[in-house]
Amino acid sequence: MTKAADDAPPRLRFVRRPSPVLVEHRPLYKISQLLLVLQMLSRGGKSTLPRLHLFNWALKSTDRIQKLVDAANAKKLSMTAWGFDPALAIAIRFAVAESLIEVTSTGYQLTEKGRGFITEVLKDADVFAPERRLLIKVGKDITEGMVEKVAKGWESA
Repeated sequence: MTKAADDAPPRLRFVRRPSPVLVEHRPLYKISQLLLVLQMLSRGGKSTLPRLHLFNWALKSTDRIQKLVDAANAKKLSMTAWGFDPALAIAIRFAVAESLIEVTSTGYQLTEKGRGFITEVLKDADVFAPERRLLIKVGKDITEGMVEKVAKGWESA
């Protein structure tokens, strides 16, 4: 070898390895969760974006869902803020593109295709089983008005 070759720094090698994607970031999971919310928790399969984000935030923990159960029973939403998740925004865009939901003047609505999709998913009793047990208790009792009342407080803060 030559002197120059001996003085050269060693070359770096990068090896691409597969890495798992968190369930929360998998588009199909998020789309299914979105359709579940529209089917189980929304009157007429319709909801506003802040309300969808509220349920998305709540579905990340059983404690949060329990807070919604309590709020539904009390007919008053006691939480003052919740997270807005970019993964949900992506899922909404995919769901609209696939005609599973449609954009309305106030938010989003489940389509017949979306209703068929979530009905097929829910035929498997194990899919979203823990979430379904708690969401049944929430029902359609977290109204748009309750969410709007909390959101108005954000504007004045």
